[in-house]
Amino acid sequence: MRIELIQRAANVLFDVPDETHEEIITLIDAVTKDKETQAPNLAAAFGEWCWLVYTVDGDVIEVLDVGCAR
Repeated sequence: MRIELIQRAANVLFDVPDETHEEIITLIDAVTKDKETQAPNLAAAFGEWCWLVYTVDGDVIEVLDVGCAR
């Protein structure tokens, strides 16, 4: 599975504290294991403080938005 982040989402990864950065990476890892979301529809994953919005197209996950409540 290949992960692609749009620039805005990638910028957030470099702008958050280490503990939330780790949570976002954990969410991305969990999304790669999601076998149910296989259509190019919007999907979301939520952690304790962070979230991400993504689409799945074949073996590509495109992360469209990332955010943290901290």
